[in-house]
Amino acid sequence: MSDSLDQRYLNTPLFGGNAPFVEAIYEQYLEDPDSVESYWRDYFRGFRTGVGDGQEVPRAPIEAEFKDRAREPRKAAAAGPDLTGRSAAAMRLIHAYRSRGHLVADLDPLGLRQAPNIPELTLAYHGLNDSDAGTTFAGVKLPGNGTMKLGEIVDALKDIYCGPLGFEYMHLSSAAERKWLRERIEPPHARAGLNKEERLTILEELAAAEGIERYLHTRYVGQKRFSLEGGESLIPMLDDLIAKSGGAGIKEIVIGMAHRGRINVLINVLGKAPRELFNEFEGKYDPKVTDRSGDVKYHLGFSSDIETPSGKVRVALAFNPSHLEIVDPVVVGSVRARQDRRPEHGVDRVLPVLIHGDAAFAGQGVVMETLQMSQTRGFSTGGTVHIVCNNQIGFTISDPADARSTPYCTDIAKMLESPIFHVNGDHPEAAIFATRLALEYRNAFHKDVFIDFVSYRRQGHNEADEPSATQPKMYDAIKARPTVTNLYAGRLGKAGLVDDGIVKEMEDRYRDRLNDGGTVAPGASSPSDTEYGVDWRRFNRVEWDAETDTALPPGRVQKLSDGMNRIPDGYKLQNRVKKLYDDRRKMAAGEMPLDWGYAETLAYASLLTEGYPVRLSGQDSRRGTFFHRHAVVHNQEDDSMWMPLAHLADDQASIEIIDSFLSEEAVVGFEYGYSSAEPDHLVIWEAQFGDFANGAQVVIDQFISSGEAKWGRYSGLVMFLPHGYEGQGPEHSSARLERYLQLCAENNMQVCVPTTPAQWFHMLRRQMLRPYRKPLIVLTPKSLLRHKLSNSSLEDIQSGHFHPVIPEVDELDANKVRRIVFCSGKVYFDLLETRRERNIDDIAIVRIEQLYPFPEADYAAALKKWSNAKDIVWCQEEPQNQGAWYQIRHRLQMPLTSRYKLNYAGRPGSASPAAGYITLHRQQQQALIEAALDLAKEKQKSVA
Repeated sequence: MSDSLDQRYLNTPLFGGNAPFVEAIYEQYLEDPDSVESYWRDYFRGFRTGVGDGQEVPRAPIEAEFKDRAREPRKAAAAGPDLTGRSAAAMRLIHAYRSRGHLVADLDPLGLRQAPNIPELTLAYHGLNDSDAGTTFAGVKLPGNGTMKLGEIVDALKDIYCGPLGFEYMHLSSAAERKWLRERIEPPHARAGLNKEERLTILEELAAAEGIERYLHTRYVGQKRFSLEGGESLIPMLDDLIAKSGGAGIKEIVIGMAHRGRINVLINVLGKAPRELFNEFEGKYDPKVTDRSGDVKYHLGFSSDIETPSGKVRVALAFNPSHLEIVDPVVVGSVRARQDRRPEHGVDRVLPVLIHGDAAFAGQGVVMETLQMSQTRGFSTGGTVHIVCNNQIGFTISDPADARSTPYCTDIAKMLESPIFHVNGDHPEAAIFATRLALEYRNAFHKDVFIDFVSYRRQGHNEADEPSATQPKMYDAIKARPTVTNLYAGRLGKAGLVDDGIVKEMEDRYRDRLNDGGTVAPGASSPSDTEYGVDWRRFNRVEWDAETDTALPPGRVQKLSDGMNRIPDGYKLQNRVKKLYDDRRKMAAGEMPLDWGYAETLAYASLLTEGYPVRLSGQDSRRGTFFHRHAVVHNQEDDSMWMPLAHLADDQASIEIIDSFLSEEAVVGFEYGYSSAEPDHLVIWEAQFGDFANGAQVVIDQFISSGEAKWGRYSGLVMFLPHGYEGQGPEHSSARLERYLQLCAENNMQVCVPTTPAQWFHMLRRQMLRPYRKPLIVLTPKSLLRHKLSNSSLEDIQSGHFHPVIPEVDELDANKVRRIVFCSGKVYFDLLETRRERNIDDIAIVRIEQLYPFPEADYAAALKKWSNAKDIVWCQEEPQNQGAWYQIRHRLQMPLTSRYKLNYAGRPGSASPAAGYITLHRQQQQALIEAALDLAKEKQKSVA
């Protein structure tokens, strides 16, 4: 306990069971140090000097002492029950409203929610009574308010915290943030209403939001549209958010949302032409304009420029499948790319906005993963504005006890220590207050902020649904409930701001504009070219071409090698890392064969100095899971880090290599979003083991493999998936190659299995140098990283290109070769070593390094070279029902005539990706090698 605190307070309940009172004094002290008694000022100042400089005083030491005093019954008991005084009781009451007022706020527009009994919000709970209501207590006040009687304070607190807006912010550990929020919530000017023009604009926007739904409901009866009816206030919320963002200097907004209300947002906010929407409802499309498979209308994205009082703001609504929250990381990844394009203040110029459903927000794991990445260095975007469209029902679940285990659907947001604003959706002015406050908070603290927008859905889950079958009480209330447009018009009418019939006039004008088919969103126009825009048209309808020359001349190889191997003087490396860099210098000098780490690093160095930024993320990417990369090294003296690739040249492009947090789904979604917004970055996600990508399967299925076909969205994302059967069990052998090949069609992506460092080098370079952007799935090596035969020479780097097929490397007599074994990956070296050991000279081994698009011409050339061979074998390590066999068998068979016989050599079909017992693994591996090389016949030949 600080000696500066008056000793007479040591034996009172102030330091026993009244911690909330002391905390309230502390909060008041942070707002205005002179407003508290001198002994309290001295005490709080004892923890840190310079309170007036705007910094925060640590709370933990103070609260610890409060708790310590609570454990001293002798001292607490020595004081009478009323020694804390009524001022302390009044401050505790204020604290209770700030902490618990949201629990009794008027948040449910249907009036079905039973408000709990909160004793802490009563005078009696704090030892006060009605006679105290007329008392003015010294030092008891609200920020921005003058002297007030206790009754006036309570009335103000009820109005602030228990009306159509409820605030949760007292869980924030930052006193500065709590103080900032109070100063914007509690003063009378903060609660001042909007002006007449703003209110009329809201009414017009509500009429539009309701009008499009009514129009579609009558024109396209029974068709799904996942209407916004019951949550129409979302439209004025978004319009106001965009307008205020423009005033805050934001130039771009990227919105992610699921299907509910999406059509309404497309038409009334982003300005999509209704005639385009009507064509989509009627299933019309022009095959001359698009060759895509397309998607349903409530999944489609859109971009427009929206005029605000402070200039244009580019607004993009991201494409999204029905996997609801899966768009969250995609949006923030896209935003990060847009921010990185801006050399200064990118965080303050591009804003992510995510619109969630209540059940999905509370229930889907990708939400937590996305929130967890929000403050990490490699994935932060300076905060996201979240709006949770709380329909109070998840599909057919209306009881929160079945939908989640938390009181609010937004409780997961508390893990970020972010504020949460709960708002009644039938009070659009309150909703706009929440939106403005959320934007201001995000821009001030660069943290996520959440609005729990409590509404309902008038039409059920979709327009063909009959919700009263499962929620009769809720839908009785909904049927009896006037629309928010009529409710708000009634409020404006009572205030003398509008006349009867104004809503009908607005609806008629809006319907006429819909019939015209043109844009109905005020201020929206087609996107124009901007300084920081990207022209994706250069990738349209580009045909797959021949291999691109990706070689580097010797002088450039040497210069890049010098830079990427440069370590500052006096920088102490760990012994194994030091040897790795010493070896790379020898490789650059031609004294050692090139390994995978050298080739990969050289590929990055070459692209960086050609103007292509590189972004690589994964759970162990700086070092490399298998200790091969070490692109970032650590000083053993002081733990500082050095990335040689960031110091190649003054004018090089940027590089980020990120050890991501332990997530696959959100991180892959983020990197896809980044790559879909930035075509000139080499964007790579690396799995620690290939099968870890299983956790991101939704992103792979819905975005990576099909985004171009559905939405015309290009992406050059690269996925590194370590793969290889080395007896490490079912979870760390297979990258599930078959899943990617199953998704391949229409030249949608590339699947490669490089077996040499030079192949990896050329493959990475061609990913950026070729004139198109397609995802690249790479099955990367594990044991091959140090295999004695898996290496390359400087000549392999200094000439040539990536080879989709690598022909036989040994000198064999073509006339003698009776069998050709085709394979991919590590098994090639097992086959090669065994063939050489057994002196087999009549079997050729050919590697297929690119499985999709399948290299038909190169495959046919291999067949032609060994024209006497009649046995064609596909050999793989994976079980027969997995791996490439069933996915490429038809391609292997296609050029074969009846004189050929196509066989399989590999593990038998299995429910598990690999054996868990090392002995069984070795037996299976030996069997497939023997089958591929026909060792039974070779044995017979040797006996004969």
